Amino acid sequence: MRPAPVLFCFLACFSALLPAADRRPNVILILVDDFGYECVTVNGGQSYRTPVLDRMAKEGVRFTQCHVQPLCTPTRAALMTGIDNFRNYTRFGHLDPSQRTFANLFREAGYATAVVGKWQLQGGPDGVKAFGFDEHCLWQLDRRPSRYRNPGLEVNGRQVDYVNGEYGPDVLNAYAVDFISRKKNGPFFLYYPMVLTHDPFEPTPASPDYGKKPGEKQANFSDMVSYADAEIGRLLDTLTKTGVRDDTLVLVVGDNGTGRSIVSKFEGRDYAGGKGGRTVSGSHVPLIVSWPRRASAGRVSDGLVSAVDFLPTVAEACSIVRDKNHVIDGFSFLGEITGQSRTERTAIHSWYAREGGTRPSHQSALDGRHKLYVDGALYDIVSNPAEKSPIPAPAQNEAQARARTALAAELAKFSGSRPEWTLAKSGPGAETPVKAAKNKKKAK
Repeated sequence: MRPAPVLFCFLACFSALLPAADRRPNVILILVDDFGYECVTVNGGQSYRTPVLDRMAKEGVRFTQCHVQPLCTPTRAALMTGIDNFRNYTRFGHLDPSQRTFANLFREAGYATAVVGKWQLQGGPDGVKAFGFDEHCLWQLDRRPSRYRNPGLEVNGRQVDYVNGEYGPDVLNAYAVDFISRKKNGPFFLYYPMVLTHDPFEPTPASPDYGKKPGEKQANFSDMVSYADAEIGRLLDTLTKTGVRDDTLVLVVGDNGTGRSIVSKFEGRDYAGGKGGRTVSGSHVPLIVSWPRRASAGRVSDGLVSAVDFLPTVAEACSIVRDKNHVIDGFSFLGEITGQSRTERTAIHSWYAREGGTRPSHQSALDGRHKLYVDGALYDIVSNPAEKSPIPAPAQNEAQARARTALAAELAKFSGSRPEWTLAKSGPGAETPVKAAKNKKKAK
């Protein structure tokens, strides 16, 4: 049974949400790599320093229940398209070229668009442009050299190799700063999927041993978190210097849980990273939103947010009207940002298969307190986050029974076989956008 997707058509009635100034708001969406909920101090983290994110939360909105896929590519496919992985995920390291992303919408609406950071979706420069980005400065587009010291990047279709001790995140951040400065008269949309804080865990330029042997990974990870926080701060400072801070919506979110080899202190206990796993330590990520002109300052929201919700949210914030046939699975959480309304989302679905294919390694739905798998196992993920044992049906109380019923209904939306088009494009033999284009030319 094909799931019934939610149709969003953003109408002109949302124009009242625009700033008083004549300009439309800018958007910066920052995706931090391998960055779990426990990494941010204001969330209860005790191992790292995140003063920029803490200040963003104080001045904007902090979300406590954002859950994404437990691995990078599946999350990116959902985030960029607003479509559930059940319906759009083909295989690791790939985004199907038939998909439309948030950048397509923004470019068509007259925004300058750029993507800076980690790509990992194949397609080469032509693929980046087809997905809606005017400019790019990327790592892992056509190759996978170093991302940190002496990186190899692709800058607007040109391979650039750095050999004098340059730090990849600095080069990428500088491009993002430059893009903001050049496009300050706006409007602009910047997607910034950072390469930090993914392994290898290496010293940063702020570490005393930068350029030397990697050393202790936990200490390096701590430095990497601090460095990522500081780089976000540089973007915010640039917005202030260029005079567009108030009119720029900035969202910071993790792409999945922290790497499993990292153990952090969180709310007084040891907290192991859960990247790639089925528990909430793999899916629970920070989400902090800042928009001085519109965000409800100091708000803490427990509203559910999924990766598929970002596209409708940023589109609604900018009054971008989508074609009525453009169907997605996401819900806008703009009302949670402005403090005007609650999100419509009552549960988050996860269909997770690292390599795509016909069967997920696990499929579940959660509501923030409970989590139900397709095999019927129900967990209280607050009291039992490690999911050591499910709640036996005879022992379930009234609240748990209601949760089971609601979560089962969510799972039913995504039951049965996957759509054929995703299966045809899954697996190692599937075509990349570049190969598909070449084959099309040959056919002519």
